[in-house]
Amino acid sequence: MRLAVTGTGGQVVRALMERGAAFGVEVLPVGRPVLDLLRPESVRDALAAVRPDAIVSAAAYTAVDAAETDRRKAQAVNEHGAEAVALAARDLGVPLVHLSTDYVLAADAKGPHTEDAPTDPAGVYGATKLAGERAVLAAHGADSAVLRTAWVYSPFGGNFVKTMLRLAREREEVSVVADQFSNPTSALDIAEGVIAVARNLLADPDPCLRGVFHLTGQGDASWAQLAEAVFDLSHEMGGPWAQVRAIPTSAYPTVARRPADSRLDCARIAAVHGVALPPWRTSLRPIVQRLVARHHSLNQFAGACS
Repeated sequence: MRLAVTGTGGQVVRALMERGAAFGVEVLPVGRPVLDLLRPESVRDALAAVRPDAIVSAAAYTAVDAAETDRRKAQAVNEHGAEAVALAARDLGVPLVHLSTDYVLAADAKGPHTEDAPTDPAGVYGATKLAGERAVLAAHGADSAVLRTAWVYSPFGGNFVKTMLRLAREREEVSVVADQFSNPTSALDIAEGVIAVARNLLADPDPCLRGVFHLTGQGDASWAQLAEAVFDLSHEMGGPWAQVRAIPTSAYPTVARRPADSRLDCARIAAVHGVALPPWRTSLRPIVQRLVARHHSLNQFAGACS
């Protein structure tokens, strides 16, 4: 299977590039300057050039706080750019897997949320991602699966796990929000789920395989609980450790409002696609191990060169 993926540097894109070979998938990242979601006219030709069997729409504007003052760009990428990718997939006659987020859900609602739960995003990021979902389904709903995920972590790019390890090297105590809950999810697990869904779409025209699905790691946590798990694993592996000081959201104000309980129910994708990601704690261990080992290697290299 030739899988075209929009973007080149995101966590899921890099995870797909790493995991694709193990599943016999040729992953073909397509990004700027050839494919630029701010230039929708560039999308179709860029994707057509790689002759994909299926397309993964992974590129997005994900700066949650910056989106509050940059609505135009967030909307251009997350809504109009996503629509351009869906139209290209339709024109090329290939299935589409579109990645979305728990931020599309109602900010005050209690989880776990099913795919039919009310959507009422609290901020611009969530609103533009929800508009993107709707645009994708309107343009190519007959052959698209929208996958909502949450709290993505990986060895790549910027993410919460990497930030916690950095902070643990700098201080003895880290204040972390303890009253927001969701499902931490490994980008490597997401990549495997995406590959499975894409294969199902290629193999079977059943409409039940299309539509909106939730795809996260099993189990939930608060940010503080996730930080504690990261520090405990790191300490076990000879890496940095810090004490977690649990704080309420009110003590850590941000420009954009975050959902308090965006836990996702993933029963539908398990029943329909046969996809169930591992528990987040299971997937967290090898990623922390990679990050701690990488830091040790860099320190050894720096010492040898000093």
